[in-house]
Amino acid sequence: MTTPTAAKTTTAFYAQAAISFGLALLGLLIGELYLPVTGWVRAFLALATLFLVTSTFSLAKCVRDAQETGNVVSRLDQVRLERLLAEFDPYHVAPMHAMPPAPPAHTVPPVSNHQG
Repeated sequence: MTTPTAAKTTTAFYAQAAISFGLALLGLLIGELYLPVTGWVRAFLALATLFLVTSTFSLAKCVRDAQETGNVVSRLDQVRLERLLAEFDPYHVAPMHAMPPAPPAHTVPPVSNHQG
């Protein structure tokens, strides 16, 4: 039976994701600051940006939790299957501790009927 390997996030991938998120947010905020609109429109866009960022974090957490739940269920199923296979005896041989004791050996030789 093969065991699935856990996907590991490398440090470089984590850094790339964080940097790209930061650059995208910075670009959006700079765009909102230099947009030729009134203060109310700019405030509305800033609140929309804040809502979008917090919603993104919430969605990422929900996706991560669902994936972890699936992994836990998969691991539990795998442990149950391994235990079932370990307990399975295809030849139905009773374990040594459950076998009845052997009859006592005869210490007296049998008497023969030969008369001399």
